[in-house]
Amino acid sequence: MAKKNARNTRGRIVNAAWKLFYEQGYEDTTVEEIIDLSRTSKGSFYHYFDGKDALLSTLSTLFDEKYEELIEQLNPDMTAMDTLLFLNRELFGMIENSISIELLTRLLSTQLITNGEKHLLDRDRIYYKLLRKIISGGQERGQLTTRLSVSEMVKRYALCERALMYDWCLCGGEYSLGHYSAQVLPGFLSSFLP
Repeated sequence: MAKKNARNTRGRIVNAAWKLFYEQGYEDTTVEEIIDLSRTSKGSFYHYFDGKDALLSTLSTLFDEKYEELIEQLNPDMTAMDTLLFLNRELFGMIENSISIELLTRLLSTQLITNGEKHLLDRDRIYYKLLRKIISGGQERGQLTTRLSVSEMVKRYALCERALMYDWCLCGGEYSLGHYSAQVLPGFLSSFLP
């Protein structure tokens, strides 16, 4: 029970922070506002985070929460390819509608320069577990090639998604991330087909 409460407290802080970052901008959001919105204490905040900058690494947690939501919506009759495209469309829609380019850019840049943990590459994330399950299931049903290993296909898919996010940030969001991905990703994933 204590573990669940800790996860809920941490999750409330993360969700409050990203809501405020999106609405007010990162620089204009204070730790006190995050504490107020999350209905936690200063002690709880600093138990989980060293400061506001530490919250930047939690964007991958927010993404994984979205994937947990999407798991419930997956149609077992969809092909593996359609499932991958659905997940991408939903995640990129969330990014466009609730994550500012400034924040996504900060996260991606911190992952480039950190000497510590690279959260986006953490293979224990729900994201990677879900991709492995979809791809291995697609191989078992003959929907995806077996010429490539599951690990290689997961790596390529994640690489393409990161590349699309990096380019979108580099271009300052001058185009729709979701629409561009819908045009590019199917061609990229065609190498996954048998």
